[in-house]
Amino acid sequence: MSYETALKISDVINDIHRKKYLLPAIQREFVWSTYQIERLFDSLMRDYPINSFLFWKVEKGNVNNYEFYEFLRDYHERDKKHNPKANIIGEEDITAILDGQQRLTSLYIALKGTFAYKLPRKRWDNNQAFPKRKLYLNLVRQAEDINFEYEFIFLTEKEAQKNDENNFWFPVGEILNLKEPGEVNSYLLQRGIFHNYNKEKANFANNVLFKLHNIIHEKGSISYYQEKSQMLDKVLNIFIRINSGGTILSYSDLLLSIATAQWETKDAREEIISFVDEINKIGDGFDFNKDFVLKSCLVLNDFKDIAFKVDNFNKANMLKIESNWEQITDSIRLAVGLVSSFGYNRETLTSNYALIPIAYYLNKINAKDNFVSSHKNLEEKLKIKRWLVLSLIKRSFSGQPDNVLRPIRKTIQENGVNFPLKDIISHFKGSNKTLIFSDEDIDNLFFYKYGQGFTFSVLSLIYPNLDYNNLFHVDHIFPKSKFTKAKLRRRGINEERIDIYQKYVKYLGNLQLLEATPNIEKFNKDFDLWIHEAYPDEKDRKEYKKKHLIPDVDLSLENFIDFFEKREELIKQKFKEILQGTELNEM
Repeated sequence: MSYETALKISDVINDIHRKKYLLPAIQREFVWSTYQIERLFDSLMRDYPINSFLFWKVEKGNVNNYEFYEFLRDYHERDKKHNPKANIIGEEDITAILDGQQRLTSLYIALKGTFAYKLPRKRWDNNQAFPKRKLYLNLVRQAEDINFEYEFIFLTEKEAQKNDENNFWFPVGEILNLKEPGEVNSYLLQRGIFHNYNKEKANFANNVLFKLHNIIHEKGSISYYQEKSQMLDKVLNIFIRINSGGTILSYSDLLLSIATAQWETKDAREEIISFVDEINKIGDGFDFNKDFVLKSCLVLNDFKDIAFKVDNFNKANMLKIESNWEQITDSIRLAVGLVSSFGYNRETLTSNYALIPIAYYLNKINAKDNFVSSHKNLEEKLKIKRWLVLSLIKRSFSGQPDNVLRPIRKTIQENGVNFPLKDIISHFKGSNKTLIFSDEDIDNLFFYKYGQGFTFSVLSLIYPNLDYNNLFHVDHIFPKSKFTKAKLRRRGINEERIDIYQKYVKYLGNLQLLEATPNIEKFNKDFDLWIHEAYPDEKDRKEYKKKHLIPDVDLSLENFIDFFEKREELIKQKFKEILQGTELNEM
């Protein structure tokens, strides 16, 4: 390994753009936030060290022996998180990045690309929720944030046009076009900085932009070591040694790194990442990641030790995962489809690891694609659903999930073709992972409210036989829109009761699972009017009330408190039957 002279950022960015710098397949994906990129540029401007880099010189004769990926230029949180595979022709040496990928990608995105992250309170399927942003620098004012000296921030083009006496937003990537110091001065003159701002701010702008020019074009900011060995084993060891000492690289990233290097016929990185993307699109969408898939591989292959430890990532284990890859992915895919058919999605599946025992069971019985839709295995699916709901509500996979996965796997191994719900409950009885509910546990269920992921699971207990092939919403029985203070006052509700109304409206006593179409039709209608419109036949209306545990009381808004308290009593009685009574014994 040799130490080389520091490089200019502009030269490095140019070489990344020319694909002279690439990422080896052992690297993880880009994970930095806009805040971290802004902080990196502030550090550069303040002459803070940004640590050295480690490069690997791959000679042109060996280039085609390995897989490499290009740097991300235009990051999109939903649509473009994965690095494109590099098309290598092997006509010249390349430089692979062993340490410093996040920093170099950040520089490249900031100077050449864009960063699109989801706006809060916007849906993931809304394209407008991901506006493209570029990095800008305020030339006329220091940062107001005490952690920064220079005001770097990612803005949309429209936001960046809002210049005033305290803001002049300079697109940081434009500095690459200002190669000579004279061009910096010309830019400031052409933009009217010296004319439109007072002397203090004009001087600040002059100093800041010349400082940025110096950092990008003149100063050697990229100090690096270079590894010249062409032996992958040595390079992999260096990479692991660098990245496993702290929290920089997770064990799942190490597993992916080693799998990529040791799989013989498949590209582990591409297989795993594309599979994660695939299962996340099932149903209403999920939020699985590499950790989930790799942990599933350890469990489904019956490895004795399923911990994310480097010692478990030996060549024999990696080759077994590769040879069983199709069977593993089939089982996980089927499990995700099954859980989706129960009505779960990224918002309501509060533990991804809870899906692993289901995938393991489906793998052991060699379940086929029709498992989800078939009526022949209805009893087994009801057991699986019951176990999933109980586990999620009890938060069984919080803390140390391996301590739950191992005994459940052993129980499934010992029980043949039937899902061993009773045996799993019996195994954890008396432990802090028990699936048995005390009176206090049941009382605590009533603290869940609208908008919380766990609420769907709690409500699911009330509807054990619901056909989740239809889309269901968590619905306010009495519409929330009716509960503003002004509207309640107009209905004659006094101030003391208004506070109770507004508290109760979002809790279980006023929530139900309702199919999407009826929910849309019900929107904003008084409940006592809607129920007669939706169910004009008295028999159908009684069936609806029975299904949703609607108490036999006055259903007008004026009687909401009585309705709510009576319905909570019915729900509590139902919970006791399900979680403590005969229904539990009959499982």
